[in-house]
Amino acid sequence: MWKRQNKTRFTFNAEKVFLAATQPLATAYGYFETSPGGLSPKEVERRQAYYGKNEIEHEKRKNPVTMFIRAFINPFIGILTTLIVISYVLDVWMAAPDEKDWTSILIIATMILLSAIIRFWQDWKASLSSEALQKMVINTCSARRSEQGITEIPIEELVPGDIVMLAAGDMVPADMRILETKDLFVSQASLTGESEPIEKRPDVHGKKYAKGSVVELDNICYMGSNVISGSATAIVFQTGNNTYLGTIARSIVGHRAATAFDKGIARVSMLLIRFMLIMVPFVFLVNGITKGDWLDAFIFAVTVAVGLTPEMLPMIVTANLSKGAVLMSKKKVIVKDLNAIQNFGAMNILCTDKTGTLTCDQIVLEKYINADGSDDDRKRILRHAYFNSFFQTGLKNLMDKAILAHVRDLDLESMKDRYHKVDEIPFDFTRRRMSVVIEENSGKRQIVTKGAVEEMLEICSHTEVRGSACPFTPELRKKAEAICERMNHQGLRVLAVAHKSFLSKENNFSVEDENNMVLIGFLAFLDPPKPSAANAIKQLQNYGVEVKVLSGDNDAVVRTIARQVGICGKTLTGPELEALEGEALYQAVQETSVFSKVTPLQKTQIITLLQDRQHTVGFLGDGINDAAALRQSDIGISVDSAVDIAKESADIILLEKDLMVLRNGVIEGRRTFGNIVKYIKMTASSNFGNMFSVMVASAFLPFLPMMPIHLLVQNLLYDISQTTIPFDRMDAEYLRKPRKWDASGLSRFMIWIGPISSIFDITTYLLMWHIFKCQSAEMQALFQSGWFIEGLLSQTLIVHMIRTRKVPFFQSRASWPVMAMTFSVMVIGIMIPFTPFGASIGLVALPWSYFPWLAATLLTYCILTQAVKNWYVKRFSSWL
Repeated sequence: MWKRQNKTRFTFNAEKVFLAATQPLATAYGYFETSPGGLSPKEVERRQAYYGKNEIEHEKRKNPVTMFIRAFINPFIGILTTLIVISYVLDVWMAAPDEKDWTSILIIATMILLSAIIRFWQDWKASLSSEALQKMVINTCSARRSEQGITEIPIEELVPGDIVMLAAGDMVPADMRILETKDLFVSQASLTGESEPIEKRPDVHGKKYAKGSVVELDNICYMGSNVISGSATAIVFQTGNNTYLGTIARSIVGHRAATAFDKGIARVSMLLIRFMLIMVPFVFLVNGITKGDWLDAFIFAVTVAVGLTPEMLPMIVTANLSKGAVLMSKKKVIVKDLNAIQNFGAMNILCTDKTGTLTCDQIVLEKYINADGSDDDRKRILRHAYFNSFFQTGLKNLMDKAILAHVRDLDLESMKDRYHKVDEIPFDFTRRRMSVVIEENSGKRQIVTKGAVEEMLEICSHTEVRGSACPFTPELRKKAEAICERMNHQGLRVLAVAHKSFLSKENNFSVEDENNMVLIGFLAFLDPPKPSAANAIKQLQNYGVEVKVLSGDNDAVVRTIARQVGICGKTLTGPELEALEGEALYQAVQETSVFSKVTPLQKTQIITLLQDRQHTVGFLGDGINDAAALRQSDIGISVDSAVDIAKESADIILLEKDLMVLRNGVIEGRRTFGNIVKYIKMTASSNFGNMFSVMVASAFLPFLPMMPIHLLVQNLLYDISQTTIPFDRMDAEYLRKPRKWDASGLSRFMIWIGPISSIFDITTYLLMWHIFKCQSAEMQALFQSGWFIEGLLSQTLIVHMIRTRKVPFFQSRASWPVMAMTFSVMVIGIMIPFTPFGASIGLVALPWSYFPWLAATLLTYCILTQAVKNWYVKRFSSWL
């Protein structure tokens, strides 16, 4: 199978998958060119060199050369390139030898180069940041290598022929042929959409497969699926792009579903473009008719289109998201998807599990007692619990680890030496228990089961009282329940332990064998509340985020822990939730703060019901049973210590499982989102105002209010002034509330705020026309210089006016990069008409008497804008 006659890489092929599935187990190692001990390091290196990393298409790093070339492909540069061609034809090709002028061409070419470099630099930094953040979250798998034995290796280092061990909670890291299984159930929902897990087994007999139905093969596991329960050993036969998932990824690489944020950005761009499509023909016709020079009118109209094009929008958005992700990483929050940041800031409900989030995640075995409540002096309960935790091959949870650690501390690990494992019945989230079948060296065989109290009591027909088994009467059941409830109210998590001895059955044990068992005792675990949890929850609530607890644990335990950390609202259990429907269900979910004994399906249901009521819901989880809820939520949050499927399903990864870390991430998400909204509103209102100014000037002036090259230089300087917006701060009041993307108010904002600048543009026309007597063609350059400076300075000042609802400079100051950049651009704009560069593009030095008028104009502009802003905030209760 691994012959490489044509020297071509192995690609996904259904025929080869069927061949892999139908190979007899006896010859499987030889067929896949490996051995039971795994591959040697030298062979691994050779196969990695041939097959490459175990990564699918979308994970590859972007090529910087390709990114640089793409930086030149946008409407803005297309329009500028058109102007270069026109300038070359008019100023060079058609001009007399002594009148050839390259000035406009050089200036426009410089603008193109600067624009492309800025765009490339921001995109490249964002790409590097995203890649660095992704590397901070590493998924591993257990593989057997010939000189290392079973070891944890990064998933991307797998090669065909590797022997991999799978357990509950693992992501299937490649396409694999199964060799051994124990009650292995795999979810293929990410590949097929089927919600029910499928049992996988190594057997190749007894089933005929239709060619083409590769996902139905019972002994093949595909990359991207995840193990729900059980365990398996398998051989990797396809990796990376050659996997079934890889073929899907290649067909959609570069494409993803548009989020509400993406759609909102697109609506902003289209709104500005619609205004441009209305205005540009109007400017062209008016200038052509009134001035008589249709070529100049066309060039001016095209230049106006450049000024109205939101060419910096993609760069500003990318820069904001990238910088936000880097800042969040410094606060121990890793962003897997940059577009998830806006949902993070919009989140107003956080649903979280209890364990490790509200509690210390350092569970210790506090006590172990007999079924009648007496102390386990003989450590018999501890011994049975230890056998159950030690011999199981599935995912060991925190309580298993606590049992193993306790036995290790007591130096009692030798207890296992007298027993060997016969079989096991893996844990699942419906039964909430797991069993192992063990046999003593003397031949005594027994099944030992450990699990949630309620589910355990249902399978017990007897209980032990003072060391003797007796029927489990209703009275004894009530006594057992009372013992557990008393410990639950002390904040202890309780598990029950039962057994059944002298089994006649020898193998192939199943869930049906968990019956008529004898309850022998209880285990009580302590996982105290985190010292920081109460303060973190209070802080989240202060920032408008309601915290709801969704736990599968016992009601009394969950309520006790919730109360200790300050969550004292209404409580509801899973069975109570199941009994509700219709409006009563919606109302209960909305009003309830603490949910206990909920199933994984109910977690997803709760999130969906909250979303139906227009809430932006975050979910924090780290277990196998959290994967569906993580996918359903608006913002899935997990931790780097979570199981693979949880990390894969999440949008955000916390490097520390602490709500305070989450609170810091929420604030950074809102700051990032706020800076994006700033730019959008600045651009929209400024461009809308410029539209009116140019239309008025075109209708009433006998010459062009500004030459095309003036508009281009002004637009470039204005764009540069806004490149520091990602480094700006947000007012504390803005960060206090969840912020959801809403483009519906943008048109209203444009209509009210945009024309303010037009008022002062028109007063500048009147100033230059009547005070400075710019009424003839000879004075055209002075007129254009006056509007050039006023237009640039008013546009740049709008950055400070719009960035806050407060009085700028006094009540709220921008960050120093924004202050430095905007005032530098204003100084450069004032100086240009006095420089040789200004003279080369047709600007002239302004008389000093102009500047007091300019200062008065800008001051009045700021005062009027602030007055309209105050009215707008009072009238519409919003600003950014």
